[in-house]
Amino acid sequence: MLPSNILSALSAVIVGLMFGFVLQRGRFCLNSAFRDIIFVKDLTFFRAYLLCVAVAVIGTNLLDHFGLLRAFDETTGHYEKVELMRQSFLPLANVVGGFLFGIGIVLAGGCASGIVYRVGEGQVSTITAIIGFFMGVVMTTQGLLSPIYTYLKSFTVAVGGKTNPAIWDLFGGGETARWITIGVFCLALLVIVMMGKPSFGKNSKAFSWGLTGLLIGLLTVAAWVASSYFGGVPRGLAITTPIREFFNAVLYKSSHSPFPEFSFLGIFTGTWGVFFIFAVPFGALMSAIALKEFKWKIPQAKEFLTVLFGSILMGVGSVIAGG
Repeated sequence: MLPSNILSALSAVIVGLMFGFVLQRGRFCLNSAFRDIIFVKDLTFFRAYLLCVAVAVIGTNLLDHFGLLRAFDETTGHYEKVELMRQSFLPLANVVGGFLFGIGIVLAGGCASGIVYRVGEGQVSTITAIIGFFMGVVMTTQGLLSPIYTYLKSFTVAVGGKTNPAIWDLFGGGETARWITIGVFCLALLVIVMMGKPSFGKNSKAFSWGLTGLLIGLLTVAAWVASSYFGGVPRGLAITTPIREFFNAVLYKSSHSPFPEFSFLGIFTGTWGVFFIFAVPFGALMSAIALKEFKWKIPQAKEFLTVLFGSILMGVGSVIAGG
C-alpha cells in the first residue's frame, strides 16, 4: 500500500531541501558549467558536472540491476518492481531542443535547477524565470507549439528493435554489455575529473567543486529511492515536469499528472515532484541565510524582459529535448 500522505510529502521535501542547500552552497548551475568553458576557459564546474554524472549513472544503474526500483500498482494495491525507464531516442528533437535550451539558459541567467534555487538567494528575476519556464513548458506540451513538438518527436531511431535504446544496446545489450559500457564511460569522465585535482572539503563560504559534484550525484540516486518508495513511482531529480505540476496544482487544485497525488493535511494536493520542487528554494534559503548571502536583488526592467524570453525558450527546449 502507499505510504501515508505526510510521509510521502516529507520525503520529497527533505530531498528538495538537501538539493537546494547543496546547489547554493556549491554555486552549481549547468549554465556556468558550460559557459565557463567557452568564455573563461575554466573547466571547474564542468568537471563537477561530469563527476555528478558518473556517480548518478553508476548508482542509478545499480538500483536497476538489483531490482530496487518499484512503483505502486493501483490494480493490485501494492508496489511492484519496475525497470529503469529510458526515454525514446529522438535525435532531431534532442538536438533542436538542446540548442534552444542552451540559448535559453544563457539569456535567463541559469539552468532549470539554477533558477529554482536562486529564488532562495533573493534574486527576484528568477521568479520571472520560473514563470516563463512554466509558460514555455505548457506552450510546448499543450499549447501553440505542440504541433511542432509532435512533429519533431516523430523522427525516432530504433536500435536492436528498441526505440528507447541504451548505449550498450549498440553492442548487443545484456548486463555484461551494460556494465562494460558504464565502466568505460565513467572511467573516461573520471579521468577528466581527476585532471582538475578535485578536493572534497569545504570552507566557510562554499563546498568545493568536487564535494558539490559528488553530493549532487548521490542525491540523484537518493531521489530515485525516495520517489520510488514514498512517491508511488521512481522520478529522481526532475525539474521540468514538477514545475508544470506545481503550477497546475496551484491554479487548478490538481497537478494534472499521471503520477500519484497526495493530499497534505487536506490543504494542498500534489505529486511527489510538486513537494520536491517546492522545497528546493527553501533549502537554498537555509544555506544563504547561514552564509549571510541572502539579499533581495531587483534587476532593471530590461533584464526582466531578457530573463522572461530566455526562460520561455528554456522551457520550450527542455520539453523538445526530453528534459
